[in-house]
Amino acid sequence: MSPTGLIRIARHLASGGVGSGIGRPRQDELCRAVSCAYYAMFHTLAGCCADVVVGATRARRSQEAWRRTYRALEHGHAKNQCANTRMLDRFPPEIQRFGELFVDMQRLRHYADYDPEANFYRSAVVRFIDNTEGVISRFENVDARDRRAFAVFVLLRNRR
Repeated sequence: MSPTGLIRIARHLASGGVGSGIGRPRQDELCRAVSCAYYAMFHTLAGCCADVVVGATRARRSQEAWRRTYRALEHGHAKNQCANTRMLDRFPPEIQRFGELFVDMQRLRHYADYDPEANFYRSAVVRFIDNTEGVISRFENVDARDRRAFAVFVLLRNRR
């Protein structure tokens, strides 16, 4: 999954361009747009984990190890780690903001995907998408050492 592609799909859905392409988007389009924005964050994080742990270039990595690491990211565990502000505060501000928005967008995705009475305003959904895109962009520019530490933080369970 391409995070950029998911953001593009989210924008298309929020524009109301799925049905007739004219007028306001329907609630199901807005719900799917929220979901796509969250998944852009999730796939950004999964890709980061695989890239910094196994390797970013195909020629220099085991593709099977990269795929397994990518798939190892768990939604609930990642959200719980990102909600741990005491630990999240140890990371650069760009990673902190990514973690905070990850928690918020997962909550919104659950609302959008599972509440049959979910209701969104187009302006709010566009704002969610804009925020997500900006946070992803800033996250991707953080030093690789910090992203690697964050990847380990969200991937691995801490045994006490």
